[in-house]
Amino acid sequence: MDYLVRFLAGGFFVSAFAMLGDVLRPKSFAGLFAAAPSVALATLCLTLWKDGAAYASNEGRSMILGALAFGAYSLVVCRLLKRLHLSALTATSSAMALWFVLALGSMQLFLG
Repeated sequence: MDYLVRFLAGGFFVSAFAMLGDVLRPKSFAGLFAAAPSVALATLCLTLWKDGAAYASNEGRSMILGALAFGAYSLVVCRLLKRLHLSALTATSSAMALWFVLALGSMQLFLG
């Protein structure tokens, strides 16, 4: 039964976001929409089914805080690449600490 739920939830969300990505412009967003949101929603669906609403709610909040931290990380990497003309490896490596501090700090602050 577990595999059936995984198959149905994963297939549904991947297909739905792939269609959304196909409709939106530019087409480079298609892969982004097919991967991250669909995997997150399928994971939340499975978590809800196996562990209950309270645990799934906590996981959802963790995903939101991680996404916000990743957004800040992405913004800093773009600034480092454009303004300081750093290499991609240097910019991403140096901003990685920010991502971890924001993600773990916000989880500690908001989720306890």
